[in-house]
Amino acid sequence: MALLLLTSLNHLVSFSLTRLPSSSAHNLFLSRSFSSSIRRFNRFSLKPLRSFASMSSSSPDAAQTPLTTAPYGSWKSPITADIVSGASKRLGGTAVDSHGRLVLLESRPNESGRGVLVLQGETSIDITPKDFAVRTLTQEYGGGAFQISSDDTLVFSNYKDQRLYKQDITDKDSSPKPITPDYGAPAVTYADGVFDSRFNRYVTVREDGRQDRSNPITTIVEVNLSGETLEEPKVLVSGNDFYAFPRLDPKCERLAWIEWSHPNMPWDKAELWVGYISEGGNIDKRVCVAGCDPKYVESPTEPKWSSRGELFFVTDRKNGCWNIHKWIESTNEVVSVYPLDGEFAKPLWIFGTNSYEIIECSEEKNLIACSYRQKGKSYLGIVDDSQGSCSLLDIPLTDFDSITLGNQCLYVEGASAVLPPSVARVTLDQHKTKALSSEIVWSSSPDVLKYKAYFSVPELIEFPTEVPGQNAYAYFYPPTNPLYNASMEEKPPLLVKSHGGPTAESRGSLNLNIQYWTSRGWAFVDVNYGGSTGYGREYRERLLRQWGIVDVDDCCGCAKYLVSSGKADVKRLCISGGSAGGYTTLASLAFRDVFKAGASLYGVADLKMLKEEGHKFESRYIDNLVGDEKDFYERSPINFVDKFSCPIILFQGLEDKVVTPDQSRKIYEALKKKGLPVALVEYEGEQHGFRKAENIKYTLEQQMVFFARVVGGFKVADDITPLKIDNFDT
Repeated sequence: MALLLLTSLNHLVSFSLTRLPSSSAHNLFLSRSFSSSIRRFNRFSLKPLRSFASMSSSSPDAAQTPLTTAPYGSWKSPITADIVSGASKRLGGTAVDSHGRLVLLESRPNESGRGVLVLQGETSIDITPKDFAVRTLTQEYGGGAFQISSDDTLVFSNYKDQRLYKQDITDKDSSPKPITPDYGAPAVTYADGVFDSRFNRYVTVREDGRQDRSNPITTIVEVNLSGETLEEPKVLVSGNDFYAFPRLDPKCERLAWIEWSHPNMPWDKAELWVGYISEGGNIDKRVCVAGCDPKYVESPTEPKWSSRGELFFVTDRKNGCWNIHKWIESTNEVVSVYPLDGEFAKPLWIFGTNSYEIIECSEEKNLIACSYRQKGKSYLGIVDDSQGSCSLLDIPLTDFDSITLGNQCLYVEGASAVLPPSVARVTLDQHKTKALSSEIVWSSSPDVLKYKAYFSVPELIEFPTEVPGQNAYAYFYPPTNPLYNASMEEKPPLLVKSHGGPTAESRGSLNLNIQYWTSRGWAFVDVNYGGSTGYGREYRERLLRQWGIVDVDDCCGCAKYLVSSGKADVKRLCISGGSAGGYTTLASLAFRDVFKAGASLYGVADLKMLKEEGHKFESRYIDNLVGDEKDFYERSPINFVDKFSCPIILFQGLEDKVVTPDQSRKIYEALKKKGLPVALVEYEGEQHGFRKAENIKYTLEQQMVFFARVVGGFKVADDITPLKIDNFDT
């Protein structure tokens, strides 16, 4: 769920069940119409990536180039599938070493998605040796795969064997050395660790599947960093189903952590605890800080200690939004730092998120660099906890993820309507409340601005739902190409994107995947249906026991709203989604008659199968989303194949443990038997989401050609060899 190439394409794939090498899911994150972000872009220094400064020179001048009138969908675009799949690196986290240098984790599609730690500087240096890859599989989705100590010791999780390794990043010849035992198979994984200088150990979350891979035991353990003998990690905290965010105070005398239990997900209900560490290194006493008071249903997350030993964290008590709070230890009270109808955190799908940082301050106050979301828009600011105020920072990015504290600066991960996922170094003034300058120091796609003239800038729309007086949200991207227009009589085909999770959110950031469609003449809309995050607990809980109803209604309602607004062709409405978004896609096609074709990427067809075969983290998730056994049956598209009435293409990784290959195969075989146009592509070596550039490319191209052939009424300009469609090609 989250629930996010052929060697040559110059031959016709003569079979509909196409099995390809492995790859990676390319998440489709969308942005709102941030015209101000485009203006801001030129106000800040972008020197570290010189290619940004000259990119727009190759863009055509629409005022001087005569427009070609051609059908929507048939426009030629320089934003090719090769560019989309190969140009974008992913960011898996950032840190700063003792010299203030930025270290970041890149996932590289052109290296089969290999995770590589890179030390930024005048010349960037790969820290990770060629035969290693930094990635953890804890809770399947991973995150928090590395950490750097104050003396520049690196600990990371190696993808192949899932063991922890230690490396000295100050020594270029230092090779990683294992610090956890070899169990013969990657049955034990680690994530989200911190260094304990008091006991020379590494405190981390461990998921142990040696006894039962389907139900691993999760604990917080210590890994000894001294000595040459590999020791079995010692358990410090245990007894609950899940743990995250182990965080030590500055003196390493107290450990904070988050824990939760079935049937809850961490955003439903969780607890924040603090344990007091004895002279022997054990936790002898513990206090529940948040989540145990029956007056509140809350989901605390991201605990963090200030330099003075104060505990901050984010929780959604009282107003239903994730706000920053502080623990008053002497009275065991929790106080809100800056109450706001906005979300200062996001759901804990992966480990190691860092939504805020506490800035060192000489005065008796804390300054907190943070970001928050309000109704589809992101804000970056500095909160003063002594005054309960927030000073907003104006930088080129308009959609923010993690924040890392550097030397007299912040490293902010984010994007905008015209900038791809990037890292900006933000230099603060002497009062640390304003941005003096901002410069992009890393970009997922450094050459992207050469296509700026082709970018479709999204518009945040609000549309009515099936519930009277209740609205939902989406980002709408109109067809955009400076060289083409369509006839006044024609309306564009529309691709509706249903995001994964389903507890997730479409965000306001540039994604070339989307621009691939819009620059060819498609309209594109990414729907934040009821159940999405970023709008508070009440909005998120619209989906409780309503998955397959609310999300489907909202995706269909959004498409109909755009048709009624004159922005889309009612006869060419298509829908696509991955994982949980794939389920919403299939459910929309089975239980509604709005769409004319669909594409499911590792989507759920059988809810019961998902429940029975899913991994521990999500094993009770859909109980809350669906309901009883009858609901599981009645909302599973596979049980109602007779209701499907339009073409579908499916893409599936053969090593997917979240949505197993049988799900896609069952829907494929059923639709083939029914006589509907259908195709299935399977990728060897792929897990939940595709990581190889060649497979990302193939998936994107074949979706485009599939839709063009079955509902488009136009010919795609690109030279793409289509795969065979059962019940369509003879």
